[in-house]
Amino acid sequence: MRDSTLPAAHPATGIFRPPYFWVTLGTCALVFLAAFESLAVTTIMPLVSRELNGASLYALAFAGPLATGVIGMVGAGNWSDRRGPAMPLYTSVALFVAGLLIAGTSVSMPMLVAGRLVQGLGGGALTVALYVLVARFFPGPLHPKIFAAFSAAWVIPSLVGPFAAGVVAQVFSWHWVFLGVVGLVIPALAMIAPVLRGVSEPDGLEAAGRPKGKVPPWALGRLGWAALAALAVLGLNLSADVRIPAFPAAMALVACAAVVLALVAVRPLVPAGTLTARRGLPSVILARGLASASFFGAEVYLPYLLIDQSGFPPTLAGLTLTGGALAWAGAAAVQGRLGSRLPDLRAVQVGSLMVLAAVLLALATAALHWPAAVALAGWVLAGGGMGLLYPRLSVMTLALSSKENEGFNSSAMSISDSLGGALSLAATGIVFAAFTTAVQSFAGVFAFTAAIGVAAALVAPRVTARKASAD
Repeated sequence: MRDSTLPAAHPATGIFRPPYFWVTLGTCALVFLAAFESLAVTTIMPLVSRELNGASLYALAFAGPLATGVIGMVGAGNWSDRRGPAMPLYTSVALFVAGLLIAGTSVSMPMLVAGRLVQGLGGGALTVALYVLVARFFPGPLHPKIFAAFSAAWVIPSLVGPFAAGVVAQVFSWHWVFLGVVGLVIPALAMIAPVLRGVSEPDGLEAAGRPKGKVPPWALGRLGWAALAALAVLGLNLSADVRIPAFPAAMALVACAAVVLALVAVRPLVPAGTLTARRGLPSVILARGLASASFFGAEVYLPYLLIDQSGFPPTLAGLTLTGGALAWAGAAAVQGRLGSRLPDLRAVQVGSLMVLAAVLLALATAALHWPAAVALAGWVLAGGGMGLLYPRLSVMTLALSSKENEGFNSSAMSISDSLGGALSLAATGIVFAAFTTAVQSFAGVFAFTAAIGVAAALVAPRVTARKASAD
């Protein structure tokens, strides 16, 4: 039995045409709001920390949501595999809204951090539930286009989010940066609600290929590993504060222990063979994490480099990221239009090489004092590379998944993405602090992220199975 809200597969139909229009609009709106909130908080947090006297919890306000997001990803993936994406999506939105309300009404920094932890839990679950909804509702030929739209929904807030948040905080109050989003989340969810029953009801799941009565068990062990991975991420972020005069190597030991713990904990949360770059889906998941680690680890320090080395004012240095964001959105749109005319393997290989080249240009700018224009042009190249490979890795993950493991694989991709970026950001902070001069510190950061970029480029050819003729 097929629910009337589920469309037949019409490969020629666009994502902004019936019957996909409202689902596309609603899912992109939820992605946009989650991205906006993440970027907006970066702008207002110095003001929040000063007003709430919370400097000691400043870092935790950013690291906490990344950590709890891993737990949300695993929980939503398991739940979606059991019952479809409807209830995980409703629950994730409820948690996201609850976190916004707690943070928006905070009167102390611990209360705000608590709200951010709940918000991160909901945000992580939301991403996975939306991916499963895409897999169940949109036909395969439309996946490149919907993921290109998701990429644009993530990138556009980087253009308007910081400025809008600053205006709201100045004209009204920083509280409304959190509370104002609440009123927009509910209408976005309402656009999707009519189709959620159809993609989650038992008859619909059986028709999609699941044997009658076969429901995967709750993976409580994976939730435990997710919690351990979250603790490891927090530990690595906090390791820079470990200072024991009698034991100067304490910081390095704590950081190494946190990385090892994170890798041990993440192994059950991703497909077998991910950490060893096995061909196919495991390498798709690994490539996503390595690309995130290289790109975001370098991006954080690029404006800092331009301010410190080239004398850029903060506003002008921030425009560097705008160029990368525009290139990301543009490349994502191009690959979506090309569809199968651009092979997945080619998109991932070219994208990873573009990111690596951009990080190497940033390294040369820092170490050899090349003109700032070199790094600026390079980061446009990096954004284009991410726009090519990010949506295609999402498409490949769903294409290599069955109905029984769409949730697990979607959560694995999101976990790799989140942990890759989080571990890289924490590690680059340690690398930056390890040197005595600014030139050495910047060069060290970009050399480290370039090494990750090399690993991403080496893994890229392994995202597809080896051809029989080559065996």
